Amino acid sequence: MNGVDPGRLDDKELIKELETIHRTRHTTLLHGSNDALRAHNERMAALEGEYLRRHPRRSVAAGRTRAGARERGNGDS
Repeated sequence: MNGVDPGRLDDKELIKELETIHRTRHTTLLHGSNDALRAHNERMAALEGEYLRRHPRRSVAAGRTRAGARERGNGDS
C-alpha cells in the first residue's frame, strides 16, 4: 500500500487524506492507468475503512438512506 498507514494518521490528517483522494477520484477513473486505479481503490478503501472504524456511530443524514432516496423520488421534495 502507498502512503502512511491510515491507522497512524491523526483525525485531521485522515480527513485531509480522504478529501484529497475523493477530489482526485474522477480523474483517476477516467485517465489513470489500471495500476493507478488499483492503487487508488486500495488507498481509498483503507482510508475510508479507518474513518468508519473510528466513527462507527457517525451522523447519517436521512436523505442519504434508502428510505430518504425513495422519499426524494416521489416528487414531494
